[in-house]
Amino acid sequence: MTRHRKARPEMHRRPVVLTSVLALAVVGGVIGIGTLAGEATAFTAHAPAAKTVAPAPRTAAPSTSPSAAIPSAASAAPAPSAAASAAPTDSSGSGSDVARPGGNSVGSTASDSAQAVAPTALGSTATAAVTAESSRVGALFAGAVAAGNHSCTASVLHSSTKNLILTAAHCIVTPDGLSFAPAYHDGQTPYGSWPVTKVYTTTGWSQGGDPDEDFAILQVGQNGGRDIEDVVGGNVLGLQAGFSTVVRLYGYPDTSEVPLLCTNSTSRQDTYQRRIDCPSYASGTSGGPWIDTDTNQVVGVIGGYQQGGDTDDTSYSAYFDHTIDDLYQQAVTGSG
Repeated sequence: MTRHRKARPEMHRRPVVLTSVLALAVVGGVIGIGTLAGEATAFTAHAPAAKTVAPAPRTAAPSTSPSAAIPSAASAAPAPSAAASAAPTDSSGSGSDVARPGGNSVGSTASDSAQAVAPTALGSTATAAVTAESSRVGALFAGAVAAGNHSCTASVLHSSTKNLILTAAHCIVTPDGLSFAPAYHDGQTPYGSWPVTKVYTTTGWSQGGDPDEDFAILQVGQNGGRDIEDVVGGNVLGLQAGFSTVVRLYGYPDTSEVPLLCTNSTSRQDTYQRRIDCPSYASGTSGGPWIDTDTNQVVGVIGGYQQGGDTDDTSYSAYFDHTIDDLYQQAVTGSG
């Protein structure tokens, strides 16, 4: 198999079926890992109504997701953070207060997501500045949260449950021992680490490794009695965005201890695939969010075609349409 460069070699194997979820025990403000319980969630995509900016409708079997009561992610109104003045936890996850990096206030979505983003030329890559938006992006760890041990990238996704993150499906072989550290840098976890407790993928991915469905929504447990979105906010999921869209692209290469940021225009690679040219997005950047500069919504993740790309300078994403919206609604239902 051709080596795909956006995830670590040991992490980009296509999973068959995810079968484990971590049970949590919160004792004295410190999250501990309890017993393992078998659970996996998947669904089948269904065809949307045709739209002029969207690809042709898919023809998969109808979804069986119990999602009718949940509004579309694209129209969901972000709720204000309930802990807008709360300080992040320290690296140990003990719940003690430390100063927020950069002094940014905690917010929930588009209102503050673009503030203080360092201007760079289109198509150039640099270290991401510390902003409210970049603080929602973090590294995934399969094991100890330590320098050199991160494997993929993820970001906090706005929801009513306040406990969801978004990444590429090919990053997840098993949730066992997996954790997320938002705003991770140089071995430091300014907002603590958050254990992954449940994984949501589509049946198209879990049963066939469909690159057009290479995205996953993960539920994370609380840290010190707080939900992750109350601490760093979350990005609204954007659907049916045009293929020619300017986005901010984040990612953690596995050889770096800081996140990268590149802003550039996207283009259409295939019917359900988007493309962006940004240099230096190597192994480890899979799952990094594509943030639309007009709407501040997340409209893609590094993954999809070639599981994110065979070269460091071009990245791909599966198209965000009804399929990920159905998955989002499934995750909200299951994580509430």
